[in-house]
Amino acid sequence: MGKEQVKQVDILDVLLDQDNKEPIVLMDEKGKQLAFEQVAVIPYEVRKEKRLYAVLKPLDKIEGIGEDEAIVFFIDEDDEGNSVIKVEEDEEVAIAVFDKYYDLLEEAQKEEKEAKKTTSKPKTTGKTAGTKKSTK
Repeated sequence: MGKEQVKQVDILDVLLDQDNKEPIVLMDEKGKQLAFEQVAVIPYEVRKEKRLYAVLKPLDKIEGIGEDEAIVFFIDEDDEGNSVIKVEEDEEVAIAVFDKYYDLLEEAQKEEKEAKKTTSKPKTTGKTAGTKKSTK
């Protein structure tokens, strides 16, 4: 059995495609393919520079990364202007991106709860249903 044909695509297109449910496959420095699940794409400003970050969870075993851990990558451009993805090596920045992700997640959960409250609340009127006064 031969090696699978690798189709190179623009990483930014893949990350921003809300319909994409396929794993994101990246090549490590040794040419080994690694599959990731996209957790989130987070815009974040570092030293007055706006960057786009991707939080990806490895689907393959990666040394030093736990099964319940994710990796923060940032989107950059190569010399030809193509989008590339690189591991964020500044731990402070990576933690800040995770913090922003958790804040956004919490905000979305609150909005979801509020939406459920307003849609599940029974409508009330001034009339009381099912009661009749006796005229005796």
